[in-house]
Amino acid sequence: MFKYCSNVVFFCNIIYKTSMLKFFLLVVFSWILLLQVTLAEKVNIFNFTEDEFTKLKVRKVKGETTWSLGSNKNGNFIKAEAEGKGSGLGKEVKIDLLKTPFINITWKVEKDLSGIIENSKKGHDYAARVFVVKKTGSTPLSNRAINYVFSSNNNVGDYWPSPYTKKSIDYVLSTTKKEFDEWVSVKVNVKEHFKKLHNLDVKELSGVAIMTDTDNSKLKAIAFYQNIYFSSE
Repeated sequence: MFKYCSNVVFFCNIIYKTSMLKFFLLVVFSWILLLQVTLAEKVNIFNFTEDEFTKLKVRKVKGETTWSLGSNKNGNFIKAEAEGKGSGLGKEVKIDLLKTPFINITWKVEKDLSGIIENSKKGHDYAARVFVVKKTGSTPLSNRAINYVFSSNNNVGDYWPSPYTKKSIDYVLSTTKKEFDEWVSVKVNVKEHFKKLHNLDVKELSGVAIMTDTDNSKLKAIAFYQNIYFSSE
């Protein structure tokens, strides 16, 4: 009788351990799948490291913005300073808007450009802006772009065509009228905006760039960029 009970206990322990092992493996497998999905649903654009900085493409408008790297508790950032000059940093990168249509931007404006008319040629400057570009032809002038800006004078949600080309639309995502000298994170559906602003069904982007420029107004601007990425939601 004692031997029989011992056998029962032995087999029960085996069954219990086997069940726990299966449960553990299921949890680990589910976590790996979740991690893979999470990684697949986020596409980082800029890392703001020394190595990346040397590889970014510089687009000069007039003179060159002063760029410097830094970091805080939320990661790396890049600081931009411009006074009567302007240039951008960008990279050619394909973004699948069917999978990751949302652009996420964390930025801050320390010194803005209040008082200028941003939709005019003389005042077409922004302390911070992020371009998203879709190649639609053989030359840069034929491309379509949305210029997400940190405005100094207008309201979030305002938009207008660039005074230099109708193929680029300025869209206000943040404004120093409400958020001045503080970090702010914003998110917007780029795919929906290309349809709304350009009447284009864009499935894939061709490039992304950041820019701080004051070449038209001749004023001084200071801004910071951090955590720019695309996500599925």
